[in-house]
Amino acid sequence: MSTLFRSNQASPNQAIAAKTSRDRASYYTLTWRQKQLLLTLSPQPTTPPLPALESEQLLVDCLERSPIRLVKLTPEIGEAALALWAEACAKASKPAYLSVPSTTALPKKQNRLKWWLKRLVDWSAAALLMLVVGPLMLGLSVLMLMQSPGSIFFSQWRVGERGKLFRILKFRTMVTGAELYHHQVMGHQAGLHKCEDDPRVTPIGRWMRKYSLDELPQLINVLRGEMSLVGPRPWALYDAVRLSPSVRQRLNALPGITGIWQVTGRSHLRDLDAVNRVDLRYLGNWSLREDFKILLLTVPKVLSGFGAF
Repeated sequence: MSTLFRSNQASPNQAIAAKTSRDRASYYTLTWRQKQLLLTLSPQPTTPPLPALESEQLLVDCLERSPIRLVKLTPEIGEAALALWAEACAKASKPAYLSVPSTTALPKKQNRLKWWLKRLVDWSAAALLMLVVGPLMLGLSVLMLMQSPGSIFFSQWRVGERGKLFRILKFRTMVTGAELYHHQVMGHQAGLHKCEDDPRVTPIGRWMRKYSLDELPQLINVLRGEMSLVGPRPWALYDAVRLSPSVRQRLNALPGITGIWQVTGRSHLRDLDAVNRVDLRYLGNWSLREDFKILLLTVPKVLSGFGAF
């Protein structure tokens, strides 16, 4: 199977279709371009099924032997396939990106000097806040271990800057293995997958969610450069795949711990496209002053538990 990812044996436009055991009606087309592997849906197979796409470990082995630098995945392949490839790419040390339309309406492109000032504030403030809230985070960790056995942290794939997939960090607020029952609880909910009476949430988890204390570990994501203090909501895979093409360009933005949606709509505004349109307006009119205003508005919203559950 090592020939699967040998780009020197395939022309830039050569494609290979593969079928996975997760969805027997779906075929994937793999296309090599300038050491990038593009994964898209194919209406029908052009070669026999490739077993590497049915096994994460075989996929990891192929990626490790491949000269490709990164993998781009179309949202149309679905949440399960995206998660499979994201995990395999992480183990093979190859960055994975969601294919999203390009846009010029980004703060980084509008004013690079102000953007780098924003990033300097992000790193400095996150480092300082880690020192200040460190004792609180330690206390929360102890409480969690006492009341809810399992891991302290919850990690989940999210869509970051330019569609790059990264693992967000939070304090675990649900029972262990809650992700396995996500779609069972949410059902066919059309908007944001948020449930006010989610049975998976633990008592201490519900309290932490009310005051956004579960978000504190995201300061680590800021220090890693994966998030900002202020920016659009980082979409989970199950939300990202349901975005309409008209608002997908929003996925180019660097996500934030807090943002315009958190201080204005939060759980009261759950329509996916509506939330993205709010974020697009924020990005189009971005300024350091607006970010500072959002940070100030975040404090009373957190203390009051506005829209949190």
